Amino acid sequence: MNTKSRYNKANFFLSLLILILTSCNKDNNDGENQSPEPIEFQGEIDWVKTFGGSNEDEAVGVVKTPDEGLLILGTTKSTDGDVTGKTTNDQDFWLLKLDSQGNKIWDKTLGGSDDDVATSIISSAQGGYLLSGYSRSNDGDVGTTAGFFDYWIVKIDENGNKQWGNTFGYLGNDQATKIIETQEGGYFVTGYFDVTASGGQGNDGRNALHGVGEYWGIKLDSNGNYIWRRYFGGSDNDRSFDVVQTPDSGFLLVGSSESDDYDITDDKGSYDFWAVKASKDGDKLWTKSYGGSGIENGRGIAQTSDGNYLFVGDTRSEDQDVTSLHGNADAWVIKFNATNGNLIWQKTFGGSEFDSASDILKLNNGNYVICGNSRSNNGDLDNNKGQNDAWMYIIDDTGNLKFQKNIGGTALDLASQVIEITDNELIIVGNTESYDQDIPLNKGIKDFLIVKLK
Repeated sequence: MNTKSRYNKANFFLSLLILILTSCNKDNNDGENQSPEPIEFQGEIDWVKTFGGSNEDEAVGVVKTPDEGLLILGTTKSTDGDVTGKTTNDQDFWLLKLDSQGNKIWDKTLGGSDDDVATSIISSAQGGYLLSGYSRSNDGDVGTTAGFFDYWIVKIDENGNKQWGNTFGYLGNDQATKIIETQEGGYFVTGYFDVTASGGQGNDGRNALHGVGEYWGIKLDSNGNYIWRRYFGGSDNDRSFDVVQTPDSGFLLVGSSESDDYDITDDKGSYDFWAVKASKDGDKLWTKSYGGSGIENGRGIAQTSDGNYLFVGDTRSEDQDVTSLHGNADAWVIKFNATNGNLIWQKTFGGSEFDSASDILKLNNGNYVICGNSRSNNGDLDNNKGQNDAWMYIIDDTGNLKFQKNIGGTALDLASQVIEITDNELIIVGNTESYDQDIPLNKGIKDFLIVKLK
């Protein structure tokens, strides 16, 4: 072989080697730059934890903390087990701080010498957390109350220390059920109160006297002082359980109504889902009833991607607004128009027994997760583990069922709230009386139940 041929051959192999190395390096770089494939939600139980003492302990709400842990709020009557610093069997707010794996870090109780019942917890943009509930104590952390039960709103820091607390109420049974943070940097709390016991007070100069239970909304500043108070309802029982602030800075209060007069103009039957739209100053803009001739219990609300709303609870009707009842009671989801409350669609979920929904949350992927409880083992459910199971299911924006799962043992298990901690990871809280199947331990009559699904 001559010199020129050897030179050309060497150049050929050198060029080939460079090409191979460049290609390998490109493949490696491409792999490094590619985002990992998203993990799809499988609905598998990652862990189940129970906490409590020898008495009754019920979790009502949960928030994710900045250190990737969880802060859970509920009510306890226990003085032992996981409950520390409590010596009496009255009901107190109970805060439980967990790490990301569900291990206890600390706990605290808040309350006085009488019953104090927790209903919701939220994170505050100002730091710390807001708690809602109701109290009949006149000492301890509460201070004073005016009647049988009063709204009790508490601000705590990241360690569970009380920063401030305020009570609102009159001589009757006044119960706060949900608190939210407003666009203005304050708070809004909803619930219900006994207007007959207040003598018509609680409406801030607007003369109206209705019945034994009214939706009662209170707008608060950042220090918990009320800006205005308004009530809505009729001559029977009307109870609000959830609220959202609307894009126009007004408020949408939802729950159940038994009335057929005053603010209720389109009742359907015994108890109905009832929505009240109020302005930013508390003026009533419109109300709407949904249901049939039976009983509907309205519980939770979420805004949809198109600006309308989903409203969940349960129904025992099979006429008027309700179609295709599966059993004794079904979880019921309705979608209504944000402008006037007109019904867009409705769907029932469940089996042949009693099934209910207590909370709804819009997920990052655009679907909606709903939690509650079920006694059914047919229809939309595959099985039943005992008397009553905690139940969650996911629907798309048109109400199609995408996934469902029941969790529990052979006794009573209930789900109160669900949150999404990361994409496709959910935390469900509630309470349990079981000690078998999905429930690893029971510490008393009723325990906090915390479930992580992924």
